[in-house]
Amino acid sequence: MSQMPADAEERCAVPPVICYPPETLPDAQLALKQAARAGARKVSETLVPAREARCFEVQAGQFFRITSVEGPQVGDLNLWNAGDLGERFYSGKTRALHGTHVSTGDRLWSSLPHLRAMATVVRDTLDWYGIDAFGGAVHDVIGTRCDPYTGNLLSGAQYHHCCHSNLTRALAEARGLPLAHAELHVHDVLNVFMCTGFTRDTGQYFMKASPVRPGDYLECFAEIDLLGGLSACPGGDCSAEHSSDVAACHPLLVEVFAPEPEALAGWQGSPVNGYDQSHGLERA
Repeated sequence: MSQMPADAEERCAVPPVICYPPETLPDAQLALKQAARAGARKVSETLVPAREARCFEVQAGQFFRITSVEGPQVGDLNLWNAGDLGERFYSGKTRALHGTHVSTGDRLWSSLPHLRAMATVVRDTLDWYGIDAFGGAVHDVIGTRCDPYTGNLLSGAQYHHCCHSNLTRALAEARGLPLAHAELHVHDVLNVFMCTGFTRDTGQYFMKASPVRPGDYLECFAEIDLLGGLSACPGGDCSAEHSSDVAACHPLLVEVFAPEPEALAGWQGSPVNGYDQSHGLERA
């Protein structure tokens, strides 16, 4: 370790500054969306088997709910623009705008250059959890997804039911893509129901048993037409490991609900980001 400077304590005591104050973000219209949900009817459902993934579609203005149905289970969620797989969920910017974990009222933002709200969290039955004594919280946007490459790097294993591979297979099937092409569109996830944080002493990413129980759900409003991919993680509730054929795993249910059209009066779809993409140079 390097020698501590004389003013080390003074340097460490500098107060933090929030990088992206969310107060100037466009209004999420949360009350309008929650009211519209009250009269919505179910139009589809998809059961995601344990240790597998499935894709589902949600039209702009509809709701999708992810529910624990049999036992404690976390899910890795990818979102794409249904008409353009190049626009996808941007976990890093979502984290920068809302924090390491998301809950009611937070939005899920898309990749550059689009950078717009893809979905808004309208209901979270685990919002009571908050931040625990270890620094853990639920629904994180800090983990990347369990993948076979990291598994091979750490243990030399060939494991195919990790969330990255699950999502790759599901997207390939849903869009008729070769596996190699589908894999390029799989991206960092929203870890639904997963309880995670960073250790205070070493700053390492940790997971702990999810507090989710059957009947708990996370529900979102689609701001644009969406293709979703959800993997029921092979770590189950992630209390011990996250790529395993030993952990107790359970299915997850995705339901899509359509509100009455008049219930969304005043709502407008999420526009593509207004930056002119000139990057400081004159366009020809």
